[in-house]
Amino acid sequence: MREEENKRMTKPSKVQKLFRKRWVFPAVYLFSAAIIITAVLWFQGNAADQDKQKAGNAPQHGQHDSVEVSNAVEKLVMPVVKENSVEVKTPFYSSTASEKEQQAALVFYNNTYHQNTGIDVVAKDGKTFDVTAAASGTVTKAVKDPILGYTVEIDHQNGLVTFYQSLSDVKVQAGDTVKQGQVIAKAGESTYNAEAKTHLHFEVRKDGVAINPTDSFSKQLATIKAEVVSETTPEGGNSNTTEQGTEEGTKSTDEQSKKQPSTGTESKDQTNTTDDGSSSDEDQSTGQ
Repeated sequence: MREEENKRMTKPSKVQKLFRKRWVFPAVYLFSAAIIITAVLWFQGNAADQDKQKAGNAPQHGQHDSVEVSNAVEKLVMPVVKENSVEVKTPFYSSTASEKEQQAALVFYNNTYHQNTGIDVVAKDGKTFDVTAAASGTVTKAVKDPILGYTVEIDHQNGLVTFYQSLSDVKVQAGDTVKQGQVIAKAGESTYNAEAKTHLHFEVRKDGVAINPTDSFSKQLATIKAEVVSETTPEGGNSNTTEQGTEEGTKSTDEQSKKQPSTGTESKDQTNTTDDGSSSDEDQSTGQ
């Protein structure tokens, strides 16, 4: 009995006293609500930051268009660092050029004359030189060809593409974005035009059609049109290649003669001449 009386007479603990107060439970509820609201706001804030980060990484509206406009107003330049230190050894073959100019634009390879679909640039001192991007763009190809040497292809948008062949020490790869004037390689040698020795073969193509690079220099990219072109140039590829079947393939002189008129200076059997200049095949036609 005494124990029960003692228990009844035991004073309540501090915690019990605290919870007996009217303001305790409302305070607890408010504190819990504050914690929950803070957590919700924190998570929402993190989500908003992630969305901003994604939006910042994505191209902004009109950004791609501005890049295209910038490239369009850019002017094509000679793809070398010092233009006055180089010269054109083999010019572009044009069907409207004089007979003498057409003869100078022929490349002799594998006992066949081929029409040059670009220009071959050499240094005046015969040494190698830095090759640069003729305009800003994206590298779509950077490969080594056994006949043409190292080859780089740069896309400048709107159907305009430049080709760089007979290279060495290539500094770019497919997918790279390059700026105009950026060094992409050095001039080298190729089996296709061994006579030119250390040189750069440079081509400009609009919608797959080769055009004269010399006529395109200092022109805005948007104004470059495929007006003067060799009629035998195959669309979409470099004609300066061999029967080994690289993507930039040329047609042989016999195939070209079906479409291209004779230059007037080569005889019908010019494609296969002997060392003394005599005819070795009366049935072939140069068409060059």
